[in-house]
Amino acid sequence: MAQLFTGLPLRLIAAGVLLINGLFPVLWLFLTSLKSELELTRTPITWLPDRPTIANYVDAFSDQPLHIFLMNSFAVATLSTISTLLVSTFAAYAIARLQLRFRALILSVIIAVSTFPLVTLLVPLFETMRALNLLNTYTALVLPYTVLSLPVCTLVLVSFFDGIPRDLENAAMVDGCTRLGALFRVVVPLAGPGVFTAAILAFVNAWDEFLLALSFNASPMLRTLPVGITLYQGEFAFPWTVISAALVVGIVPLAILIVIFQERVVSGLTAGGMKG
Repeated sequence: MAQLFTGLPLRLIAAGVLLINGLFPVLWLFLTSLKSELELTRTPITWLPDRPTIANYVDAFSDQPLHIFLMNSFAVATLSTISTLLVSTFAAYAIARLQLRFRALILSVIIAVSTFPLVTLLVPLFETMRALNLLNTYTALVLPYTVLSLPVCTLVLVSFFDGIPRDLENAAMVDGCTRLGALFRVVVPLAGPGVFTAAILAFVNAWDEFLLALSFNASPMLRTLPVGITLYQGEFAFPWTVISAALVVGIVPLAILIVIFQERVVSGLTAGGMKG
């Protein structure tokens, strides 16, 4: 009991640090989006807006086609998430179920590939997309995002597939299912938390990515949200309040996604960590 109370203040401090680190930037961003330019530059600084205004949100949609940026990001993130889940499901199932001689080596290579800096892949990917005539298309982003998310999603799914008894698949195949049918009718539903976790990771990765989106799509109507927000900056002006409003709008879809699926994601991360 004494050890419990001794560790309790440390736990509270750690939780407080994590809470401040996670919520304070978002809160400050939201408060900034409700201020005027004059109030933002006032000294001493004011924490709460004197006269909250939604004019910055109106300007965010009127100054740039923010709705188009949102639609482009949603389309690219959704398509890349679907393709990532499809490929990583087959890859994870093969690693988990087939008697591979070099399973440990394969997993090590997957982990190593996931650590490659994105900037080192920029030129080869750009040349590949140009050779395939895919620049300025959704495909130019969907394919690289799928490849970049595959290592992490595959590792997550492998940990879940390993925990599902083979007898369930064998029973399904005895009843007439093919191996592919057993995979999607038995294994994938039982690994639901892991699938949701992999989907969230792939979606967030595609939603937030900036470098490839800037390099591969030069058409203004194909800009994704991270790239589109940079267009608010002028040569001699940096409208922090409008940019803050645009950033808040970009955060809302992810926040809604996390709130809806938070239980599955948390259970997936926890179960995956315990099984790994």
